[in-house]
Amino acid sequence: MENKKFQILSLEGGGMKGIFSAAILAAIESDLNIQIVDHFDLVTGTSTGGIIALGLGFGLSPEQILEFYLNEGKQIFPPNPIRSAQHWLYRKYSSKPLEDVLKKYFKNKLFGESKKRLVIPSYNLTDDDIYLFRTPHAERLKRDYKVPAWKVGLATTAAPTYFSCSRHIDKQRLIDGGVWANNPTMVGVIEAYGTLGVPLSEIKVLSIGTTDPISNRRKRLNNGGIIAWGLETAAIDVILRGQSLAAHKSASYLLGKENVERLNPHVTENEFNLDGINKADDLIAKAAHHSRHAMPTIETKFMNHRAEDYHPLHSIKSEELC
Repeated sequence: MENKKFQILSLEGGGMKGIFSAAILAAIESDLNIQIVDHFDLVTGTSTGGIIALGLGFGLSPEQILEFYLNEGKQIFPPNPIRSAQHWLYRKYSSKPLEDVLKKYFKNKLFGESKKRLVIPSYNLTDDDIYLFRTPHAERLKRDYKVPAWKVGLATTAAPTYFSCSRHIDKQRLIDGGVWANNPTMVGVIEAYGTLGVPLSEIKVLSIGTTDPISNRRKRLNNGGIIAWGLETAAIDVILRGQSLAAHKSASYLLGKENVERLNPHVTENEFNLDGINKADDLIAKAAHHSRHAMPTIETKFMNHRAEDYHPLHSIKSEELC
């Protein structure tokens, strides 16, 4: 076992496409007969990746997290043809079903009760600043650990135009961390290096995306205005892909390409959508195919390290607040 290494599991955002990420992790556990969290010292996840990270931190297996998506997806994203028209003027879905589902799974557990170090990105609309939820793995982290885990999950998944912003934490207007860190790889690297003091030479990252659509950038974008860039969410797609690529390439430059493994297969444009629960079987099939090919590399690069036990520096149990 290589205990000198510090390994980060990075989980990207993407709504229901989180089925792919959860299925990848479930395949790793099944093939290698391990618990994935035993081999990573820190888990970072944005939006749907944040929910998966929370699940892992609170003892859910990837298989259980996959069942979460399959069982609750239609409640979170209920089908309604009127929603597409409504979406132009108003958020597409109510946040209440998602809130209810998160409460069902995490109950009254506090973020600080996680058994793993977690970093979950969000964004503060009022102060126009990034917002990070961090478990108490450093002395100065004295606030987030008191927040109920379901509130963290709701804040990181409050995708603009899909859900309302979350105002459950000190009345702040928190939205999806994907607006700045949909691929949170560099968030994890900076946390390890800047907060925990881990040398860059000791950091390794397994980054799991939610599939990468091959987009045809229309010629109208060359000289286009608001309408041209707004059609087919072209501006949003470019921004999300650009920041994801930047995070991966920055981490690869800092740590060395051999220390950053990225699993995020190309798919056709519009093959999968953030709220596309109807494509669950296809996402599971995609994960089965790509995990099969990636497994030898994942086993060789990451499974010879066992993470040291994590002990939070500050704690309060949820029952103490009742």
